[in-house]
Parts: sequence; C-alpha cells; structure tokens
Amino acid sequence: MTVPRFGLGTFRLKGDVVRDVVRISLELGYRAIDTAQGYENEAEIGDVLQESGLPRAEVFLTTKIKPAHFRREALLSSLQESVDRLRVDQVDLTLIHWPVPNGEVKPEEYLSALKEAQSRGLTKQIGVSNFNIAGLREAREILGDTPIATNQVEIHPYLQNRKLVEFAHKEGLHLTSYMTLAVGKVMGDEVLQDIAHIHGATPAQVALAWAMQQGFSVIPSSTKRANLGSNLEAQNLTLTEEDMARIAALDRGGAERIASPATAAPDWD
Repeated sequence: MTVPRFGLGTFRLKGDVVRDVVRISLELGYRAIDTAQGYENEAEIGDVLQESGLPRAEVFLTTKIKPAHFRREALLSSLQESVDRLRVDQVDLTLIHWPVPNGEVKPEEYLSALKEAQSRGLTKQIGVSNFNIAGLREAREILGDTPIATNQVEIHPYLQNRKLVEFAHKEGLHLTSYMTLAVGKVMGDEVLQDIAHIHGATPAQVALAWAMQQGFSVIPSSTKRANLGSNLEAQNLTLTEEDMARIAALDRGGAERIASPATAAPDWD
C-alpha cells in the first residue's frame, strides 16, 4: 500500500457542506479522502461513499485519532467507531493526529495501540501527523518493523519545513502536506501568479504541483466545484527548476506557521 499523491481534505467541513463537497469530488474523480475524528464529519462522509456506489477498493480513506482517545482501550474502541461511521470494514490509513508531548498518555501507549489496531484489521496502514524529527525517531523505535506510512504536516511555500523534509527524505519517510495553499494566501502571491501565467495555470495549481514534485502527497480542500476540479488538474502540471527555485525563495520559516495548538504541538524543528 502507498499513500495517494492527491486527495481531498475535509478539515472544517461539516453537515451538508461536507456531503456536497465529497459527492462533487468523487464525481470529479477524487479517490482519496482525508478526515479525522476531530473533524466530526466521518458519518457524513460514510453516507456519501455508500450513496456513490463506488467499489470500496477505489477510495482511499484516511482518519486520525484525536488526543482524547490516546489511551489504548479508547484508541481501539474509537477507531472501531470511526470505521462504523465511515461505513467500511476498515480504513486505509490511520494517523495519530497530534503528538501531545506533555500529555498524560505517552507515545509508547498510543503508538503501540495504533499498531494493535492495525493487527486487528481496523486499518491497513498507520502513521502520524504533526510529528517533529525527534518524534519521528521515537515513533520508529516504538513501532519497530511496522512502517510509518506518512507524517502529515503543514507545508506550503511560506513554511517549507526544510529540516523535517531533509530528515524525511534521508530516512525514506513519506510526507503529506496539509494547508499547501496557506489558507488561500498563495492566490495573491505575485511570484506564484507569474509562474501560473507562464504555464497557463492557477497559483493554487502551482503550489500543489510544487509540493507533489518534492514527493509529498497533498490534500487540498474547497467548497466550490470549479476549485475542486482545478485543484485536481495540478497533477498534470510540471514546474521547471527555475520555478521551483523561485518558490523556494518564498520560505519564511516558523513565522508563517498556521496550525500549532499550544497543548498538542511539538517543539517544531
């Protein structure tokens, strides 16, 4: 199993909105959907998947365990509930959503429980999200021979996470970029607009292509059919070395980080 290079993110999408977005995305050709227990939209996604009539094997489902469920029994039972809400026999990938470095439940417990969930057949693959280099090293020690399918982290042109990316590439660890469009900020960027003009593309497509050309998976989101379709076309865009260098120069480091909850985030690299 591998993590698809392109999928639909569903953060902040709930109720009828997430139903419409998932339905439209599947119609457009999306075949990977990213959700989380904390997004509170698994049931709606499950309903739309059932209504779509698509074979289960054609849609890659990712969910994430929220910190409140990190205790072994809670993790196992909550993942079963996620599977039930999504109306499948198992999910394709389950991630630890945040490391919570100072939490009561230590990585040894929640990562071992996640590994047990995999052995029970609740999830095909396991991984992590928002882990720094130290956290990844610790996770690999705890999991042993069990592969970490991906580390899902914030990466966009203004926060390029270079130390983490270098470590991941060196160690053969896959990364999934979230907030690749910097919550829409890329759309007004002059550099990205210029590159987009050269290629007959959009700034969003340029940002997504930039991430994919580095080997990252991407999970952009939108509530508009036109944007969902346009984002999907980023898979057909190839940037030049000059384009990549121009985007690399946009990096502003941690000052541009968008997601970093004080109680759950690690000490970022």
